[in-house]
Amino acid sequence: MSTFSLEGRTAVVTGASSGLGARFAQVLAGAGATVFAAARRVDRIPTEPGIRPTACDVSVDGDREALMSAAVEATGRVDVLVNNAGVPGSVSAEKETADDFAAVLAVNLVAPFHLAKLAQEAGATSIVNVASILGVVSTAPIGGASYAASKAGLIGLTRELAGQWGAAGVRVNALAPGWFRSEMTEELFGDERSSHWVARNTMLGRGGDGAELDGALLFLASDASSYCTGQVLVVDGGWTAR
Repeated sequence: MSTFSLEGRTAVVTGASSGLGARFAQVLAGAGATVFAAARRVDRIPTEPGIRPTACDVSVDGDREALMSAAVEATGRVDVLVNNAGVPGSVSAEKETADDFAAVLAVNLVAPFHLAKLAQEAGATSIVNVASILGVVSTAPIGGASYAASKAGLIGLTRELAGQWGAAGVRVNALAPGWFRSEMTEELFGDERSSHWVARNTMLGRGGDGAELDGALLFLASDASSYCTGQVLVVDGGWTAR
């Protein structure tokens, strides 16, 4: 299974202080990568072999540039970027202002675009954009206009960058999780009615656990997906297949 190995590689994971992002950093480090795990709450980033906690607010241009510079200065290059950081936004379009909408897109779409450019310049061969099933289908009444738009835009960006950079050997793919237990969905799974709604509308009858994304992430980040680009890998327990 050497094609799944990341020995000697450098990876950058944003939003790594909790939930899926923290798990992603641990998975890549476990596969042998040196992982620059970035988040605003640097004290909450996992501290274990292979992980280098790095303070970064992805909404700030200078922080994004400093993050990539730190990885390059320490290891000489960046091989893998996982654009995971994101914010949820309002679930009600009526209550969301234009400024609110733009603020969500700044974190969920503009920042990943800039980081992808920086990673490509640093020699990355695999960029994984963490989208969502909300970028594929409507999940009303839960979701939100800005969040859904940002994730749909991220999927479009994934395909476009894959097309532009493919000839240079850069693969760009998207990972689209369904309903997974994380800090962002804590309220959803903590409410009995909402939890039953997820189970009722998911073919496997339940929400996902973080470990169930390990294989998909490692596939996209490693040479195991060397002939895969511009794709959206949906891991949702069958939600979007209904």
